[in-house]
Amino acid sequence: MKIGVLSLQGGVIEHLNHIRNLEADCIEVKEAEDLDEINGIILPGGESTTMGLLLKERGILNPLKQKILNGLPAWGTCAGMILLAKEIENDFRKHLEVMNIKVKRNAYGSQLDSFICHSKVEKVSKEEIPLIFIRAPYIVEVGNDVDVIFEIDGKVVAAREKNMLATSFHPELSTSLEFHKYFLNMCTENLKKLN
Repeated sequence: MKIGVLSLQGGVIEHLNHIRNLEADCIEVKEAEDLDEINGIILPGGESTTMGLLLKERGILNPLKQKILNGLPAWGTCAGMILLAKEIENDFRKHLEVMNIKVKRNAYGSQLDSFICHSKVEKVSKEEIPLIFIRAPYIVEVGNDVDVIFEIDGKVVAAREKNMLATSFHPELSTSLEFHKYFLNMCTENLKKLN
């Protein structure tokens, strides 16, 4: 099994390190051809507008969209969540438009409003894990087929729809590997279905 991390901009190396710490194979995804090698993809945090433009410029956007629609497991953290969303509340741009969620960009304010909380996310881990929010979005609406994984103060910050996972926060910036384990399990389940 090989996990790809979209490597156009943003927090790539931290995701790669977490995947390697779980002894899984991983590659940086920089071209459309790289998509043929992977069994799951992580869309990291960064600047969603820049990443969206680069996805188009590199010719990755449409092939990636088709792969996700055809079942490729995809996990978007922070900006990656915005890339997956079908709707963005405070932005006219849309990107992959694959996940049935509506998100609000920079919903928690500026860099100065970044925060960390420690919570038990029952569907992911039995232990408390640090949730790191940096200029984070959150989900303002979910479709019928979306499973809410976690909320803070009534705001949805983690959700799953079939083969897609979205988190407002940055598990890759903590030492916890729990969310990466959860995503690897999604990829393993998908592989079993294919075989």
